[in-house]
Amino acid sequence: MTHASPPGIQVRDLTLHFGQQLIFERLNFTLDGGSFVALLGASGVGKTSLLKIIAGLAPPTAGAVSGSDGLPLTGRIAWMGQNDLLYPWLNVIENITLGPRLRGEKGDRAWAEHLLERVGLGGKGQLRPAALSGGMRQRAAIARTLYERQPIVLMDEPFSALDTITRTMIQALATELLARHTVLLITHDPLEACRLSHRLLVLSGQPATITDTLTIAGQPPRAPDDPQLLHSQAELLQRLVRAAQ
Repeated sequence: MTHASPPGIQVRDLTLHFGQQLIFERLNFTLDGGSFVALLGASGVGKTSLLKIIAGLAPPTAGAVSGSDGLPLTGRIAWMGQNDLLYPWLNVIENITLGPRLRGEKGDRAWAEHLLERVGLGGKGQLRPAALSGGMRQRAAIARTLYERQPIVLMDEPFSALDTITRTMIQALATELLARHTVLLITHDPLEACRLSHRLLVLSGQPATITDTLTIAGQPPRAPDDPQLLHSQAELLQRLVRAAQ
């Protein structure tokens, strides 16, 4: 389902404890509707936990997440985690169209096959995950995420298993198909963040806070040799180093 005006995301006073450890406390930020935002920070700082809370997959200790329209985000999110999470007993097409089947809805096989072609897996729909390479499995998982056509998309390092050439092509495809969605992407790659995003958020500290933001000029996906992209990458890398100190 497509949305002409996707909602933004509002995070208000979000607090999370793991046992005695305080991950973040009274965290606040807003993502504009229709924007592509990258979330960066050191491993273990709480990025995945934050994404899961926004997705409704884990509860916070305190605080709330809602759409910019004031409504809950439930039923309006497509999620892609770090692992492909393909079911081994289903073929690729069945994995991609699993969502509507679980919801008791009719799937759109033509849309699924179109996405398979776009991610370079045309003709692979009847294969099971065991017959695919790691990169192919991740492309299938990306197709499953795009298949949902939800207004909000949350992705946790979705391109990490891809080789450089495939990664560049799938990044461009994702930004094309998600151009009218609100996207929050976790990545450890400064170039990827700057190439795909309108805005960058850096999560750092103990407890973690949004310590830095950076708006990237131009529209994604930016050409890999764009001088402004390379400048933004260098600036972001410097900020990440400072945040880790």
